[in-house]
Amino acid sequence: MTHKIAIFDTTLRDGEQAAGVCFDVADKLAIARKLEAMRVDVIEAGFPAASEAELAAVSAVAAAVGDSTVCALARAVPSDVEAAARALETAAQPRMHVFINSSDVQLRQQLRKERDQVLAQVEDVVAQAHAYVADVEFSPMDATRADPGFLAELVRVALAAGACTINLPDTVGCALPDQIADMIRRLRSAVPELVQRTISFHGQDDLGLATANSLAAIAAGAGQVEVAVNGIGERAGNTAFEEVVIALKKHGPWLGVETDVDATGVYPLSRLVAERSGMAVSDNKAIVGGNAFRHASGIHQDGVLKARETYECVDPAWVGHPVGTEIVLGKLSGRSGFLARAAALGYELAGARAQEAFDAFQVVADRGGVVGDDQIRSICASQR
Repeated sequence: MTHKIAIFDTTLRDGEQAAGVCFDVADKLAIARKLEAMRVDVIEAGFPAASEAELAAVSAVAAAVGDSTVCALARAVPSDVEAAARALETAAQPRMHVFINSSDVQLRQQLRKERDQVLAQVEDVVAQAHAYVADVEFSPMDATRADPGFLAELVRVALAAGACTINLPDTVGCALPDQIADMIRRLRSAVPELVQRTISFHGQDDLGLATANSLAAIAAGAGQVEVAVNGIGERAGNTAFEEVVIALKKHGPWLGVETDVDATGVYPLSRLVAERSGMAVSDNKAIVGGNAFRHASGIHQDGVLKARETYECVDPAWVGHPVGTEIVLGKLSGRSGFLARAAALGYELAGARAQEAFDAFQVVADRGGVVGDDQIRSICASQR
């Protein structure tokens, strides 16, 4: 038996907080429609209180998307809730996401309020949000650095005021997987009424642990994870959509979970977000990087030519990769890779001719860089 994990995509909200990214309405609609087509559960469309233009963009997404829940972010401030409510008026499945600081360092240095003031504010504003929409999510920001007792108090107040989902953010990306799991287990024990609601986790990637932390949260009982395509977002970014979706496809049976996401849209979605955000995907990026399914080492090339799974844990077809497994010839390539590419180009080499051609290939390859098809043809033609 497996249970479903909801995928909450925040590319259009927290992803847009990446320095230099600015999605216009057309960008948000294109990305939102692709997410909806992939059966993503929740699309966080933006932060309506930021500006009238942002409110209009969120409203456009809300009107265009019918199958996925459309979410709008709001600080625990009445005017933010009003703006979010306006933006969600046409949403078929609206959600409001209310947040407030929860760690002592943020309460003291940024919010400059006492704990009792914050508790009262959460009670009032979550109730206000719930008066507009049935589906309210509450985030105690910086939850991983909050006092556990106060965190539990905040969650109890939010649940009593109408919150359906409690999202636990690792806002500065400082936690370890075991710490995330421990936080969720302790909170479930301290607030038994959470059994009726959904626990969510939002990870930042400052230590490169966002995906690992998200999987630890799921293993500890989280029913939702918050992600962004290509991992874009504030500072080092958010938990990467593609990493979590494919990790759950790979390890879902072991974890006892599944998602509804159509993973074959992952690669096209990644390219769409890279284009619209202006943030290129690095070649060594997991799942969607240019080198994710390319093999340059002779040992690896020999293995994947015999059976793809010898050196790939993910089938490129899972993510809708247009090329799939690729052999890249260079100075580390072996005979198997060279002869396989030569055969693909129409040159069947054997015996001494094969060795002579490979020797000539190595001379070219040792000069550096990728040896392209035209060079392979030239080498093979000289052996006729």
